Amino acid sequence: MKNHAFILAGLGTLVAAVLSQDLPPLTSDGLRALITADALMAKAQVLEDHAYATPARNRFVGTPGLETSLQWVYDTVTALDYYDVSKQEFTVNRGGSAAFSAAGKAYNVAAFDGSPAGEAKGRIVPVANLGCNATDFPASVSGAIALVARGTCGFADKARLAGAAGARAVVIYNNLAEGAAAGGLGSGTFPPTVGITQADGQVLVAAGDGQDGSVSVTINTVGTYNIIAQTRGGDAANVLQLGAHMDSVEVCAGVNDDGSGSIGVLETAVQLAKFQPPRNTVRFSWWSAEEVGLVGSTHYVKSLAQEELDKIRLYLNFDMIASVNWLYAIYASNGTGFEGRPPPPGVVEAEKMFQEYFVDVAKLNYTSFDLRKASDHGPFIDAKVPTGGLFAGGSEAKTAEQVALFGGTLGAPSDPENHKVGDNASNVHPEPFEAMTKAIAHAVALYGNSFDSLPPRSPSLDKQARDLQFGEVKLPELLCGCQQPVSLA
Repeated sequence: MKNHAFILAGLGTLVAAVLSQDLPPLTSDGLRALITADALMAKAQVLEDHAYATPARNRFVGTPGLETSLQWVYDTVTALDYYDVSKQEFTVNRGGSAAFSAAGKAYNVAAFDGSPAGEAKGRIVPVANLGCNATDFPASVSGAIALVARGTCGFADKARLAGAAGARAVVIYNNLAEGAAAGGLGSGTFPPTVGITQADGQVLVAAGDGQDGSVSVTINTVGTYNIIAQTRGGDAANVLQLGAHMDSVEVCAGVNDDGSGSIGVLETAVQLAKFQPPRNTVRFSWWSAEEVGLVGSTHYVKSLAQEELDKIRLYLNFDMIASVNWLYAIYASNGTGFEGRPPPPGVVEAEKMFQEYFVDVAKLNYTSFDLRKASDHGPFIDAKVPTGGLFAGGSEAKTAEQVALFGGTLGAPSDPENHKVGDNASNVHPEPFEAMTKAIAHAVALYGNSFDSLPPRSPSLDKQARDLQFGEVKLPELLCGCQQPVSLA
């Protein structure tokens, strides 16, 4: 029986190879010609429908809206019979409850995604400055509850540094007048962490460090998964990987953030199946749990042995590619995500590839933006995998220089509904959606056929070094700041 199974499997591979010869060879022109705004916008409506069919009207991690969206992508790529498709399951800490009291008074709080569960009691110690440096934390924080202001650095930095100083718990107060501080910590080791309002924080700071307090965090765990679809055949030692995240924040359907990137990657995968398999392996990825701290992509990268990481010649990330007041922005090879270190070989070349594409092929202006580790490319940067990608703009206001390059509304956000209830199918624009997805298709055709334009790869971090690096994943509160515009005018 084993021999028969082996023969049948071999015949299946042979038949697939023979059938693929009836398909045209892969070219950039051919693949880009199949990308249409109509198909992309139709899929955007599908994602909205998945979200709006549920009471929460979102695709947040752990919700039915995300589950049905993921299953739709899985079924779509599986039906093509062109890819090996898998689900990579993992768990996420989501929801639960949090409480904080000081001097016997209970305060309204928000829990931070990524905070561990736990209870802590101790003296409340206000932290100097903004808690972004180890020197901000006095010795009295050890064994106490650290009270820290929001601002300048990420929530994770504050919580991590407080924990390193010996704090039993962390209370972060807002720097805005409305609402309690809230967000995600990402991966790492932190004390139980909660957020309170600016007004409550100021009252506690004025009271000094003489008050006793208590913090309690309980966490619910939910299951979710990444989807990985890899071309059959081709050189498995040379992989082009593309990715986008499937989950939304809790208040919306997330059709631009990041349904647009997910759809751009999906539509490219659908159309690629109409060509002969590329010479190199092309791996499409749809990440879950990005919005709560890059959890899915971090889980994936950490799960790979160094040998497998070293096969990834380039990872390209696409987060928000259809913004209504759009930019054509390319991930910058000198981004602060590299923390002053030279980027891995291939990063500069990937940036140049997209620059040349927009100028020579698409005949469009482009700009570049600071490649911070605020989306799913972050874990790949930490593992020293060459990284690139595209972005159509987020919540930042459009400048006069950008209006001159791309048109649009001066002073308005590129995505006015970013992380708001209005991020639905009406919040994506077909023009950048098609243009950006054609750029994705160009990259797939180019690197699917050859990596000759990239330098030899350098070794990724070994696993011990990666584990240390991932213990300090930083989550900036804003995705990027745009810079270095290039005009065709």
